[in-house]
Amino acid sequence: MNDYSAEYTLIGTLTAITVIAIVALMWWGWRNRKRRQQDIAAPVPVPAGLLEATPLAGAEGMYVSTVRDRSYLDRIAVHGLGLRTNARLEVHPDGVVVLREGSGNFLIPAADLVEVGLDSGMSGKFVESGGLIVVTWLLGGQEVTTGFRTRAAGDRDPLRSAIESIVPDHDGGSRAAA
Repeated sequence: MNDYSAEYTLIGTLTAITVIAIVALMWWGWRNRKRRQQDIAAPVPVPAGLLEATPLAGAEGMYVSTVRDRSYLDRIAVHGLGLRTNARLEVHPDGVVVLREGSGNFLIPAADLVEVGLDSGMSGKFVESGGLIVVTWLLGGQEVTTGFRTRAAGDRDPLRSAIESIVPDHDGGSRAAA
């Protein structure tokens, strides 16, 4: 009977070194991305009054990520905006509140909203056609897009409609119907 322990040890060691190298390169890339994106402003924290206010609409789901412009693969790493988390999205007259588990909550002020729509995915999550709510907004004057996946499919359209109702039109008002 042959003893292959030396070969197995070599294969195991090489595999461990490869895995460690891959993880180190991923960490290095994320760190460098954060350094390159230091010019991106921090999102507005949620005012205490909104945490207790009744929202126009709300839903549990998954905060996917925030990306630059409408480049769905250019994830923003700073301020925790690139971390996918369970979340609750609430729509208030003042804006869209993103309540994330294990990461900072933030407000997308209504005045900064550009548009809302449905798409099939962005960096971090790809789903069926129209399964993801994408909100394009201004963060410190720079256009960004945030993705949110509702847990229940029936929550998606009412949430999207509520966000659409507070998106300002070109005259500085809002699109809400009287």
